[in-house]
Amino acid sequence: MIALALGAMVILAVSESPLKVFLTLMDGAFGNPERIAGTLLQTTPILICGVAACISLRGGLFNIGIEGQLFMGGFAATWVGFSFEMPPVLHVLAGLGFAAFAGLAWVAVPAFFRARYQTNEVVSTILANYVAVLITSYLTINIFKRAGGAPDTPPILESAYLPQLFSFSRANWGLVIGLLLAVGAHLFFTRTARGYAVTEMGANPKFAEYGGIDIKKQTFFLLLVSGAVGGLAGGIESLGVHHRFMEGFAPGFGFDGVIAALLANGNPLGTIITALFFGALRSGSLLLEVDTTASREIITVIQALIILAVSAQILVRRRAADSSAGERRWKF
Repeated sequence: MIALALGAMVILAVSESPLKVFLTLMDGAFGNPERIAGTLLQTTPILICGVAACISLRGGLFNIGIEGQLFMGGFAATWVGFSFEMPPVLHVLAGLGFAAFAGLAWVAVPAFFRARYQTNEVVSTILANYVAVLITSYLTINIFKRAGGAPDTPPILESAYLPQLFSFSRANWGLVIGLLLAVGAHLFFTRTARGYAVTEMGANPKFAEYGGIDIKKQTFFLLLVSGAVGGLAGGIESLGVHHRFMEGFAPGFGFDGVIAALLANGNPLGTIITALFFGALRSGSLLLEVDTTASREIITVIQALIILAVSAQILVRRRAADSSAGERRWKF
C-alpha cells in the first residue's frame, strides 16, 4: 500500500490522475474476456518463477538467478522442440523435462559453492543471469538462427506445442501447471517432515543444525529444485507462447517472480495472488498510453517502489532477528 501511494504521487507529478490510471489498468487487465486471458498469460511465468523463489526463500536462501534459469530452460525446451520428432504428449513432456533439467544444471554451480563454502548465493546467482542471457543469445544468433529471419531459432514442431486454454488467446496449460506447483509446494512445506525441516532451516539455521538437519545437503537440494522450477517456467514460455526462442523472449519474468514471492512472504499460495497482481499490471499497462497521458513505464516505477518497500520490511525483520537469534538470516 505504501508503494502504491508513492506511485500515485509519481503519477500526479506527470500531471495525470492516479484514479484514472488505476482504473485504466483495471480495465486493461480485466475489461473483457480477451484482456482477462492476456492477464492470465502474463501471470503464468511470474507465478512459476514465484514458486521457484518461494522454494529457496523458505530455506532462508535467495535464488536471484531465476531469470537466467528461465532463459536456459526456454532455450533447452525450444531445442528439443525443433530438433526431434516425437508423439505430441511425449514431445511436450520431453521439452518441459529438459527445460527443468537445464534450470537445475544452471544453478548447480552456485548451489555447490553456497552449500560447501558458504558463498553468497545472491551474488553468484544474479551474475549467472548475465551469462545465461548472453549464452542463449550467442546460440540463437550464431548457431541456430533460422535462415533469413530475425534473431530467433527455427519454430518448434506442432507436436511440441503446449495446449492453449482459450481459442482466442495464447494463455496455455502452463497456468494449470503453475497452480499445481504452488499448491504442491504449500503442501510440501506444511504437511511433510522434510518441508518442516526446510522451514526450520530458514527460520534459524543453528537451531535446525542442532536438531539434526543437514544444512549443507538441504541448501544444495533447495537451490537445485528452485532452479528446476525456474527452468520449467522458460520451457512453458517457449512451448506454450512463442513456439521458438528469441532474444529477450521473457524480459523480467524471473525478477517479477522473486518480487511476487517476497510480497507473499514466501507463501506459495499467496504468490498466486501477487503473481496475478503483477500480471495485471503488465497486461493493463498496454492500455495506459492509449487512454491516458501516462507512460506504461510507470508500471516499472511502481514495481521498483514495491521492491524498496519489501526490502525495507526484510531489513527491519533481519535486524530484529539478528539481535535476538544471532545466526538467523531470514524468516518466512
